[in-house]
Amino acid sequence: MNLLEKTRHLLRLCKVSPKKRLGQNFVVDSALLQRLLSYSSVESEDVVLEVGAGFGFLTRLLAEKCKKVIAVEVDRNLIRVLETQLNDLENLELIEGDILDVSVPPFNKVVSVPPYSISSPMLFWLLERKFDCAVLTFQKEFAERLAASVGSKDYGRLTVTTYYFVDTELLERVPRKMFHPPPKVDSIVV
Repeated sequence: MNLLEKTRHLLRLCKVSPKKRLGQNFVVDSALLQRLLSYSSVESEDVVLEVGAGFGFLTRLLAEKCKKVIAVEVDRNLIRVLETQLNDLENLELIEGDILDVSVPPFNKVVSVPPYSISSPMLFWLLERKFDCAVLTFQKEFAERLAASVGSKDYGRLTVTTYYFVDTELLERVPRKMFHPPPKVDSIVV
């Protein structure tokens, strides 16, 4: 069963519908998830934060490679699914709540496809913390603003703040068809 079929199955089985207000668009391309791991160079001693764990597809891949995964999910229905789907993972800490409001233990890497609705506040939250590497998938326009050139139309406060704290690189474009349901915009891995 591919990830799209598995996502549809879990949505039906758990009687869950993607919530637009929470920005729930689930990655259904396993090759993309593998590339996120590759970009982040996750190793056995890493403690990795994932914001918006969804159905846990990326969470499981991370747990197979790292020391510990801290998965934060705001949707109580998805927490129940994650508790069932990932109950065999001993190196998983599942936190229910909004990443902006919950206490998160120390981590050194972030690998995530966070809800686009919290991209800006989550990024500012993240920049206030110490970490070695973050691989994040954002809405295309937001990602382009992160890496904008000085003087370009996309250059602004977000660009300046990001450049002050981290080096930013646009890694790959992600077509909307790699999500279920597909968002209205394409994305970029940063």
